[in-house]
Amino acid sequence: MNPQVPRRRRRLLIALTVAAALITTGCSAGTAKVDPSQYRTIPASSGKAVDGGVITVAMTPGLAPNYIFPYPPAEANGAVIGYDLMWRTLYRADVDGKSNADTSLAEAPVYGDDGRTVTITLKKNDWSNGKPLTAGDVVFSLDILKAAVAASAANWAFYTPGQFPDGVTATASGADTVVLTLEKAYNPAYLESLLQQLVVLPSADWSIATAGGPVLDYTDPANAAAIYTFLTGQSADQSSFATNPLWQVVSGPYALKSFEPTTGSFSLTPNPAYTGPGEHKLAQVDFKAFTSAAAVYNQYQAGTVTVGRLDSSYSSKIEDLRKKGYDVYAAPAPARSDPLVINFANTTGGFDRIIAQPYVRQALQHLVDQPGYIKSRGVYNGAASENYATVGLGSAFPPAFGDKAPYPFDPKAAEKLLTEHGWKVDKAGTVCEKPGAGSGQCGEGIEKGQKISFTLASASSPSYVGARDLAFSSEAKNLGIDVKVVTKSLNYMYENYTNPGAPANADEWGMQDTGPLVMTSYPTANGAFNTDGSFNLGSYSNPEADKAIEASVFGSDPKALSAETTLISKDLPVLFLPTPDNLIVWKSTLSGPPETFEGLLKFIYSPEQWYFTEKQK
Repeated sequence: MNPQVPRRRRRLLIALTVAAALITTGCSAGTAKVDPSQYRTIPASSGKAVDGGVITVAMTPGLAPNYIFPYPPAEANGAVIGYDLMWRTLYRADVDGKSNADTSLAEAPVYGDDGRTVTITLKKNDWSNGKPLTAGDVVFSLDILKAAVAASAANWAFYTPGQFPDGVTATASGADTVVLTLEKAYNPAYLESLLQQLVVLPSADWSIATAGGPVLDYTDPANAAAIYTFLTGQSADQSSFATNPLWQVVSGPYALKSFEPTTGSFSLTPNPAYTGPGEHKLAQVDFKAFTSAAAVYNQYQAGTVTVGRLDSSYSSKIEDLRKKGYDVYAAPAPARSDPLVINFANTTGGFDRIIAQPYVRQALQHLVDQPGYIKSRGVYNGAASENYATVGLGSAFPPAFGDKAPYPFDPKAAEKLLTEHGWKVDKAGTVCEKPGAGSGQCGEGIEKGQKISFTLASASSPSYVGARDLAFSSEAKNLGIDVKVVTKSLNYMYENYTNPGAPANADEWGMQDTGPLVMTSYPTANGAFNTDGSFNLGSYSNPEADKAIEASVFGSDPKALSAETTLISKDLPVLFLPTPDNLIVWKSTLSGPPETFEGLLKFIYSPEQWYFTEKQK
């Protein structure tokens, strides 16, 4: 990862200040010229495929990979190289969250009558070294995952202590059959969403605890722990990513050719043993790291990037890019919400006691001008949609309030909530005048004269993040609420601003905005908003939410997840921001199945199914 140097941070702060000035001077009243609905259709596959050619994929600015082992420890604080192009998960999801029958390693799971036995039949697949991918590899992968979460609950973002993989036993009843025995039955949709995150690893080559050492019995937890420690240690050496023989044993369509530790850029070459869909027409796939959205756009202009995303701040440039030979596809990001994550454990200035009050969170949500942000040329340029729920837009599990905002933008309503609860609202500084836990009082633990002030950590990329945070800060200050916006790199925030992973820093941030919260195909808040969730960044805790999550994860009621969504979204563990459109850009000379380009909305890359229609120089 690339830490941001002070000079770069100063430039970002200047840029964000300019964006804030545009917003606060009435820019939001105007409408953006771009109409993303014009780009909702993906071009059909076209042209005759030409063998060869190298594509360059633009990675998300500031989020280049720094790790290669698919189960990185929490302290790695980064991204895994290659997405799932080198090692496939047991089930591979489509953009709609359903398991893809063609690219998954197994047939659909079969459940026993009690829901506690799950039989999984593997398809015929081989590792790149010619060894078959077997049921033993799946068992090995589950045992290594257990070792990871035993070392730290934060080592897997989808883990909640006491739940999967806890209480799950995997056995190989044959070379191609895995049987999962569960201590407690899960909702099948939820369990499959977790199996979509289970990366299958090569047991015959990775069941070692020292380089060149003997193959160990990975079903012994002590051995699994030693194997996990060895593999994570090997992954710490970035200079050996492309040469370490461990990482050359892959099941996916590509193997690693090179990696640049200083930037995070890397190159992939086809894995000839891959048996999934796609003909490997491309000779090489280069993933290039960038430090800013502007740098990405400049490379589109120069024609040196083949495929990637376009920051919404450049949505007005879509026609220019089309004239330069690019196709563009725009759509709201699926299963995603964009939150201002609240830190309920921050004690600075009594913030924890203030933010524990539901009326305070409601008042703050009333200050989020979602419609204005969307219209603003300084924020979304029209390329976004309002969203007020954890599950994102168009979910099959919508909240009871539907698309209607429970707490719409309304500064007067925010002011009324504060004054009704004992605060004197003054632009110079709003203070608590009526301390106490009774009716019309500020709330338990809030002292007389207490002010509302906190730090909002804002990601340096993409640009709309800083713009919307400064707009929110400006609106809050109109009500005497002091929101200090500080800009940090994504990598810095992932490393330092998570209470499960960095509890010592809890008093450094009151809210944070890192962009999207992306849910699994079964978008329960399990892990993110239950009290003991390993990805509960801001230490949110609500016993009723815990019960609702428990019901949606283990219960059979088809309405349980919608009930969970309704309760949590209205309780506001986060403040909700608009969901930006994802703008996908690729050269018109690059083609393939339309659904593979749609998959880019969720960072699902399928270059093995792409091809050029013109010979590349």
